[in-house]
Amino acid sequence: MKNIAIIGGGLAGCEAAWQMARNHVRSTIFEMKPIKYSPAHENSNLGELVCSNSFRSHETTTGIGLLQKEMMALGSLIMEAALENRVPAGKALAVDRERFAGYLTRAIKENPFISVIRKEIKDLDDPQLRSYDAVIIAAGPLMSESLAESLSGIVGEKSLYFYDAIAPIVSAESINMDKVFWGSRYRPEDDDYLNCPLNREEYMAFYQELVKAETVQTRDFEKEIHFEGCMPIESMAARGEMTMAYGPLKPVGLINPGIGDEPFAVVQLRAENLEKSAFNLVGFQTRLKYPEQKRVFSMIPGLEQADFLRLGSMHRNTFVNSPRVLNPNLELKARQGFFLAGQITGVEGYLESSAVGLWLGILLGGKSLGRDFAPPPGDTALGALLNHLRKDEKNFQPSNVNFGLFPGLEKRAKKARRKELYAERAVRSFEKWRDSLEI
Repeated sequence: MKNIAIIGGGLAGCEAAWQMARNHVRSTIFEMKPIKYSPAHENSNLGELVCSNSFRSHETTTGIGLLQKEMMALGSLIMEAALENRVPAGKALAVDRERFAGYLTRAIKENPFISVIRKEIKDLDDPQLRSYDAVIIAAGPLMSESLAESLSGIVGEKSLYFYDAIAPIVSAESINMDKVFWGSRYRPEDDDYLNCPLNREEYMAFYQELVKAETVQTRDFEKEIHFEGCMPIESMAARGEMTMAYGPLKPVGLINPGIGDEPFAVVQLRAENLEKSAFNLVGFQTRLKYPEQKRVFSMIPGLEQADFLRLGSMHRNTFVNSPRVLNPNLELKARQGFFLAGQITGVEGYLESSAVGLWLGILLGGKSLGRDFAPPPGDTALGALLNHLRKDEKNFQPSNVNFGLFPGLEKRAKKARRKELYAERAVRSFEKWRDSLEI
């Protein structure tokens, strides 16, 4: 394979192209922006982040932290771009969205083995795809309806889907700084987050308005399914009046200097850019109608006069039943030479999507050299994630990387120690596997 077509210039598509280029495999990325935009995209850059600017925990005692480390060791472009455009976020890896996408776009354009064509591929039988040795479908969960229909016709079953929600962003200058305080949960010495403290009365008033606020309704023929990690804040509130206080609004580890103690609840704001001129409401993915968002979220102390630079929204995410429609090498069982990468395979999260593209790029790059690389062991973050895509279940659902996907430990340990043991085992196993690749 010397020339690969990639449908979609998101994280997975860019990562796959980058990895193949390392083996001098040429690829062409077909990106429909700016000719056509999905409901959630706004600019023409590749790798645009639409849900959040966070890549989650950077600590290696978490599944996602391990995945980040493994991707860096494998020469990930996405991780390189993230680290170069990082913004303070405590234990999390968060980025300046615009700088991140700009960095990624420049890197792809400057690579002599990668071409970018701005065109919408509406059908997998598009004549322009015939000249390529293989096709990678990395159009993402927001692929156009026509392309989704074409894919659905090949896999022979109706597409599965769930809903993902986007959190609002507010202008920093519109925040009442007299009512908020800086600090990170469990790290009071850090100032990576702005915290909006609520007393019990404020929390209950906010809760009451949130649960009765109007939402954007789904269409009649669509069943609403939420991925647990992106649960809309109003859906979370509907589970009980204290659910938010034990979830994204938990005050644990945050001392309000105004009272010298933990508040009843806290809404955290995370910087969107290096200048800290904009902040997103952490955990506030929502499907409330726009006027309702302004009304209800302005009840949060410090946000009474907030200027909402972006309001929350919800979009449909499409994915396939990977264990049934894909071979272990991510190739469609029903169409030889067509591969899937990214979130559409049934992974959830920016880095998980990137990691699938990374592995597929390595795999196809190896084939161009006449080599078949052994997949990463299941006790590594990347291996556990890929195994999720191969495990045939009655109700296959998207998943992010977590220790629940890893094989169990072979010895008993206290809860606090278990994560460390998972991580230590993963590091040893990954390093051994990585050395065997000789790439």
